[in-house]
Amino acid sequence: MHKASWVLVLAVGLMLTAGCKKDELRAKDARIAELEAQGQDTAAALEQCKEDRANLNTLVKGYTGEINAMEAALAEAAAREARAAKRLEEYRSMLKQLKSMIDAGKLSVRIVRNKMVVELPEAVLFASGSAKLKEEGVRVLAEVGPVLASLGERQFQVGGHTDNKPIRTKRFPSNWELSGARGIEVTKLLIEYGVPATRVSAAAYADTQPVADNETPEGRALNRRIEIALQPSLDELPDLSDIGTE
Repeated sequence: MHKASWVLVLAVGLMLTAGCKKDELRAKDARIAELEAQGQDTAAALEQCKEDRANLNTLVKGYTGEINAMEAALAEAAAREARAAKRLEEYRSMLKQLKSMIDAGKLSVRIVRNKMVVELPEAVLFASGSAKLKEEGVRVLAEVGPVLASLGERQFQVGGHTDNKPIRTKRFPSNWELSGARGIEVTKLLIEYGVPATRVSAAAYADTQPVADNETPEGRALNRRIEIALQPSLDELPDLSDIGTE
């Protein structure tokens, strides 16, 4: 073959080879671009997964807080129910132990302002205008004291109450002094009959808390009384520990 022909063939071969290499390069570049696009998509998907996970964790924490709050509320409700059942049992126990005196009209057991109260009329305990216990009153309190002492760690307040007829004597310048003296006398006797001194206190109310109409003799008689109130224990009171001080 003529030399010029060989040169032409060689040139054509080189051109074809170069064209093939360009095609391969273009294919590789396209593949690289495709892989880079896939990588970007994968990275975006990964970021979305991270965001979704963070959102899910936030939801889980929220639900966990709600569940904990519900469990705490259920526990508190159960505790309140248990305390209410305990108070009811105390009330029934008192009624049972004091039944004979209740039937005889020497005292009554009532719920006053959500507290259990043993109410004793003046006629059983004191002479008119006096703070000295009568023998009958001493006998009644001798039975009441051990009943109160049996009620666990329950605290008691002995409140003296009068009618609205004023008293003005050297010892009792007003109904406040009379009601206070009567409350103290009953308190001292309850301690003597078994109620720990750390669990009982005395208070004077004079005529400020009538239970009947002071316009009638019958009403005034009902207002002259001693109330022994069973005080709520600490676990029956609202929790104020989170309230700050100014």
